Amino acid sequence: MTETVLHSATKTAIIGFNQPFCVIGERINPTGRKKLAAEMMAGDFSTVTADALAQVAAGALVLDVNAGVTAVDPNLTEPPLLAKTIELVQSLVDVPLSIDSSVPAALAAGLAVAKGRPLVNSVTGEEDRLETILPLVKKYNVPVVAISNDETGISYDPDVRFAVAKKIVERAADHGIKAADIVIDPLVMPIGALNSAGAQVFRLVRRLREELKVNTTCGASNISFGIPNRRVMNAHFLSMAAAIGMTSAIMNPLHKEDMDAIRAANTLNGFDPDCMAWLRANRDPAAAGEGAGGRRRGRRGAGDAGAVARSE
Repeated sequence: MTETVLHSATKTAIIGFNQPFCVIGERINPTGRKKLAAEMMAGDFSTVTADALAQVAAGALVLDVNAGVTAVDPNLTEPPLLAKTIELVQSLVDVPLSIDSSVPAALAAGLAVAKGRPLVNSVTGEEDRLETILPLVKKYNVPVVAISNDETGISYDPDVRFAVAKKIVERAADHGIKAADIVIDPLVMPIGALNSAGAQVFRLVRRLREELKVNTTCGASNISFGIPNRRVMNAHFLSMAAAIGMTSAIMNPLHKEDMDAIRAANTLNGFDPDCMAWLRANRDPAAAGEGAGGRRRGRRGAGDAGAVARSE
């Protein structure tokens, strides 16, 4: 089964059909975060530090790192800033990274300092992007996120988006890049603007998995853009996406509802042996402490579990 393998200096993360859902933390990104952008431009990385540590503590398996703080000559400003940010994050946490930029020179700068085998985010189906990014991916032997749009923009037709994804996979193969190292983003549109947005993504994920044999990811919060009660919508979207075969998402692990949805999906899909991750996250601390003391736990045998379940 398809596995996309990422490494830091000391830890491995696998995005795969038979793996727990891979949470890629999205917080180290100044897009839409004016305070963070201003800090990074001023050389203040206190929020970056806090976000890196908090996301890993919350359960992120990979951290996305973006330094696109300004549109003013990003070819000059972004490469050194992204490289500096990556070096800092690597010194703080041991999870693999996703190097996130639309500037090829910044991706190259990030790859030059990244340890292990990071994920590159991203390439699209546009000819100039394919011919610029794919050789870089091949040079460093790293996996890449492939976004299903091209020169024509983002299509509302899921069959067109699938065709773009297929084109990228085929062009990657021409460069000697295997399908397992392509993680397709089928593009999640806001459900408030397009009523079929969720159904389109679910259909695409199935096709990408069954026909192209590739892993998938998305910007999960796009689904709820512009509507109220976003946390609930995002959580349900994530659990449904995982159920039909999506294998990762770029998301905010600091939102409890989202992480609860991922843990539930992992458990129900059979990726949480003995429900241990679910139990660690949800067991009442007082009850856990009492059990550790050996009183109630010591008197309850395995045969009592069914009686407890029936009584509840």
